[in-house]
Amino acid sequence: MTPLRSLLLFVAAAVLEIGGAWLIWQGLREHRGWLWVGLGAIALGCYGIVAAGQPDANFGRVLAAYGGVFIVGSLIWGMVADGFRPDRYDVVGALICLVGVGVIMYAR
Repeated sequence: MTPLRSLLLFVAAAVLEIGGAWLIWQGLREHRGWLWVGLGAIALGCYGIVAAGQPDANFGRVLAAYGGVFIVGSLIWGMVADGFRPDRYDVVGALICLVGVGVIMYAR
């Protein structure tokens, strides 16, 4: 599997996990209803399926690397969906995390 396909799987997993959590948040905290909660639960289940598509057989390694993608994706989601504006420390921290993803998954 190419690193590009692996990265695309990470992005798809992030959209599903962050989107699922956001839907549940909206359903419960913003009182949008149980349909939103149910859709969020489905998205979270799909996240697990997509994450399992990574080529590396080591769950811990994949999930550790995905943590960096999740951090960056969460900041981007907050910007797009909620109007969050990251400060320079958010950006620097996210870039450090992406370097970690690269080292963990692709340095070998």
